[in-house]
Amino acid sequence: MAPSAPLGTPQFGRYAPPTHTLVHVSDPHLLAGGAALGGRYDVDRTLDRTLAAIESAAGRADAIVVTGDLADLGEPDAYRRLRAAVDPVAERIGAPAIWVAGNHDERPALREHLLDAAPTEDPVTGVWDLNGLRVIALDSTVPGWHHGDLDAEQLSWLADELRTPAAHGTLLAMHHPPVPSHIPFFDILELRHQDELAGILRGSDVRGILAGHLHYSLHAMFAGIPVSVASATCYTMDVASPADRVNGMDAAQSFQLVHVRPETITHTVVPVVDADPAVTFTPEWVARMAALTPRERLEAFSRKPGR
Repeated sequence: MAPSAPLGTPQFGRYAPPTHTLVHVSDPHLLAGGAALGGRYDVDRTLDRTLAAIESAAGRADAIVVTGDLADLGEPDAYRRLRAAVDPVAERIGAPAIWVAGNHDERPALREHLLDAAPTEDPVTGVWDLNGLRVIALDSTVPGWHHGDLDAEQLSWLADELRTPAAHGTLLAMHHPPVPSHIPFFDILELRHQDELAGILRGSDVRGILAGHLHYSLHAMFAGIPVSVASATCYTMDVASPADRVNGMDAAQSFQLVHVRPETITHTVVPVVDADPAVTFTPEWVARMAALTPRERLEAFSRKPGR
């Protein structure tokens, strides 16, 4: 596995570089043949722009976690197109793709065309050991429905997996977040059996929950564990509108960089935009800072002019 941070990355503050870097992406909603979603969203284009931004921002990573609604109608060609788009980027940044099922997905087609598995209705679950960081994918989908649920069998399986702690802890990846939405009517499609899930997670080594489904970024706590919801690559929600008038818009697409350290996990929302940033910080500027002593760095970068 490639290291998450370049060798020799300078440490400018109290925290060392992350032990692991994950890319958290959600809700591409691809359609067969590259069709536009709802006749208005070019989801292939927005996915391609997102993947280009991921390759630029991540450099190297330990995994790309895609938290559901991989295809909008569960079509085999949509999964094949998704794999063809993501696999080359995943290979270049050294990161396996972790596919999570969402309510728009169909388990048989997902299993066959993304996982090379038998096309059954079995839940799409899995466990990955990323150099001591464990990622567990849950399947919160309910065949034929859009709300989420975790049945007794899957909860029992999860409890068994968590009985043995991982060296760097565990991240759960699931589609339906176990927290309320900013948009009240979205809670019609909320995750069921949240109390049972909370009972399993309390006291475990789970350090974070990665989710999707909402099409906008959201952060919360569940059973004392941080929950991070990634926005969508296809379209997002105009949450600047009153909650009872929120609708989709072709803007503000993003993904998240998840940096894992022994002390904490950070989730950086990375916008996918066309912008012309100012040129203030460069590799040369960083190298100059790295060559200074900690006190010299404070003088060069922290002290206000004239003070």
